[in-house]
Amino acid sequence: MPNNIAFTRNYTSVIDEVYQRAGVSGVLNSGRRMVRAGHNAKEIMISKISVTGLADYTRNVGYKTGSITYEFETKTFNYDRGIRLFADVMDVEEAGVNDCFVEAGAELMRTQVAPEADAFTFAQIASHTGVTVTDEDLSDAMATDVLASLRAITSNMDEHQVTTSSRYLFITPTLKGVLDDYSYANPTMSNPVLERFARVIEVPQVRFYTAIDLKSGDADQFGYAKTSTSKDINFMVVEKSAVIKFDKHVASRVFSPDELESLDSFMMKYRKYGIVELLDNKLDGVYVSAAPSA
Repeated sequence: MPNNIAFTRNYTSVIDEVYQRAGVSGVLNSGRRMVRAGHNAKEIMISKISVTGLADYTRNVGYKTGSITYEFETKTFNYDRGIRLFADVMDVEEAGVNDCFVEAGAELMRTQVAPEADAFTFAQIASHTGVTVTDEDLSDAMATDVLASLRAITSNMDEHQVTTSSRYLFITPTLKGVLDDYSYANPTMSNPVLERFARVIEVPQVRFYTAIDLKSGDADQFGYAKTSTSKDINFMVVEKSAVIKFDKHVASRVFSPDELESLDSFMMKYRKYGIVELLDNKLDGVYVSAAPSA
């Protein structure tokens, strides 16, 4: 009788995962002072102050009297998203991958949380009252066209005294590639423009829209999508101090089957609650270029 020997199977640590970039909007996160201010309330009160300028001092009268205006603007937390994932104990055991929830958690952050956070950030900035979205068809643009547009923007921001040390250029990989190809041959033409930014950051087009729809989870609709009236953003210039962006609450936990009463399953919960807003007095530090509507 011939031998019948089954070959063993050996699992590797390689995971077949979808391509996805890490989050790119984190450079706009607000500092500790803003986080502390939003610790205990649903709304944040931002103080706004202005004073009158100088006037002539006369020796017989002295000082002229100016004024101080001190008021508040209210900003409300506008992002509250979460998900719950289950895996039956037997499914996990029979798959032979006991650490699948660790991998699932990493996959959730990389493929869902980070892209949605970026898309929400850019859409909130672009749709903010007072921010003008400029239509520019750059589908066939030359590098000189893009540089000319960026030069006009940086010059305008410079004239409005917007600081360069925290001024970021967010741009699609396609347009960044156009600039890169040109820069290799013409660095003296491109560098003076690009050096007006603290950093140039590529944003995949699928995260770069003027508006998005955050899916509710009903009818198996999850994540986000571009709206019917949204436009593709070409690039966006943002001075960091113009943005309020932080997460007030982030909760992520894996529960064992022993902790669940009604299911013999592992469960992972994730929730993020935060805000992306702009300061009304700093809108000169924001510019959005978008492709015209089809």
